[in-house]
Amino acid sequence: MLGITELTYTALISFLIVVILGPIFIPMLTKFKFGQTVRSDGPKSHLSKNGTPTMGGILMIIAILITGLTRSRVGSDLLVGLFCVAGFGLVGFLDDFIIIKKKRSLGLRAWQKIVLQLGIALFVSYYQYNQSASAPQLMVPFTDIVINVGPLYVPFMTFVIVATVNAVNLTDGLDGLASGITLVVSTFFMLLASYSGVVNQEVAVLAAATVGACLGFLGFNSYPAKIFMGDTGSMALGGAVVSFAVLTNTVLLIPLVGGIYFAEALSVIIQVTVYRLTRKRVFKMAPIHHHFEQCGWPETKVVFTFWIVTIILAWIGIIAVF
Repeated sequence: MLGITELTYTALISFLIVVILGPIFIPMLTKFKFGQTVRSDGPKSHLSKNGTPTMGGILMIIAILITGLTRSRVGSDLLVGLFCVAGFGLVGFLDDFIIIKKKRSLGLRAWQKIVLQLGIALFVSYYQYNQSASAPQLMVPFTDIVINVGPLYVPFMTFVIVATVNAVNLTDGLDGLASGITLVVSTFFMLLASYSGVVNQEVAVLAAATVGACLGFLGFNSYPAKIFMGDTGSMALGGAVVSFAVLTNTVLLIPLVGGIYFAEALSVIIQVTVYRLTRKRVFKMAPIHHHFEQCGWPETKVVFTFWIVTIILAWIGIIAVF
């Protein structure tokens, strides 16, 4: 079991890597014109963000990889977690690079993203299924119920991984939103992997490194953002979150602790489905953070409110597992 001092030290190293590299990396992105292309159908207030350096997720990936590989005995769980971060981050990087190169708001085609994500998710699901005898047994929060999904574990978990990564990706739409929420979610899984009945030292180290990376990145990404994480960062963070849950067999906690991720994805699904069926919109704009903006909420109010909601959900999650 890792002590709070060692976890804090791990997070601090990751934090310092981002803080030190940020002032070097941001001017480089500006010089090479790696600027954000804001979607034309988004909130008009966001048009002023056009040209803000993006792909800042590279900073977090570097920090998490370096910290993870140097702060602990590198076992298979840690390597799989780092593979999740780097693998999904690479998919996001390809998406960002195409957007920048072609000067448009869409990068990889949807089917290309899904194929790449499915490949990573299948590998991780199959690894955990063979690594842990208890993997098919999913614990239901607040109860003693355990659902044994048996051979359905791999397809089920593959779906969960891809869905979660894309939900985190959809959450990245306001300055500091995805990084702040993931900071809280990672802190929860760090504590869970350190002190609960599902202790996993390697997951605790990975979560602590993610906490530090998110905190460091917030210094540059909070409103008004000097840099965006891009799909590079949001997909890498999505990969980190699912790796925490998969490797500790607590995936059913994701809709609870990551409730904002869930709400963001659900709002898009509802909006698209209802519009196709009725040609009417449920929300003024989706994902749901844009709906609140269109209702007149300042961007900072939306972000702060979503942070608070996530902190509350994390506390509820702590009650569920401790």
